[in-house]
Amino acid sequence: MYVRDAKNREEVWLLDAIEAMELDETAFRSRDYVVAVDETSGEKAGFGRIRVHKRDDGASTDTDSGRAGGRADDVCELTSVGVLESWRGQGVGAHVVERLVEYAGDQGFETVYSLTGEGSYLAQFGFRRIEESALPGPLQKRLEDKREGVDPDAVPLEIDVDEFQLPERLREAFKRAPDGRDEASDDDSPEDFGIDPESATYKYDTGR
Repeated sequence: MYVRDAKNREEVWLLDAIEAMELDETAFRSRDYVVAVDETSGEKAGFGRIRVHKRDDGASTDTDSGRAGGRADDVCELTSVGVLESWRGQGVGAHVVERLVEYAGDQGFETVYSLTGEGSYLAQFGFRRIEESALPGPLQKRLEDKREGVDPDAVPLEIDVDEFQLPERLREAFKRAPDGRDEASDDDSPEDFGIDPESATYKYDTGR
């Protein structure tokens, strides 16, 4: 199992998974995401996103650079972390979070914020709850929007990048390949491009 940057062709898969899990897809851009992939089968197991906000007069606006960082006063948010049901409990989400926090640090961010009702999950990595008044301006409005939308129980959390810790039990779980899975391929499939193979027709009539 490994975590890599999302590919452009995975946009449809990501949007379908986000919708199925009722996660936040605000200002969706596939290049902001990472994807966890089983190296044996090629099966996608989970994903997550780093969203960068500009701190302009309290307004929340995504930078054009995505995970490429931004100005010194930009704000980094961890959001939309999801794991497919059949892969849960195997450390997938933990490694997605780890990779995203690493990316944030690589781009010069010292602090990563998250607005979520799953605070107890993130606490095991070192995230701590903070007062709403301590949130940067763009995230205060974002918190209101999340509570009114996909996550009514969202609370503000933060972590200093250097304080992130991955529990060893989750690291070991991630290393172990699950049993009982057929080998698959990470090659392009019709679904990757938003094509329903059951209803699609061939471009050329082969006479078959």
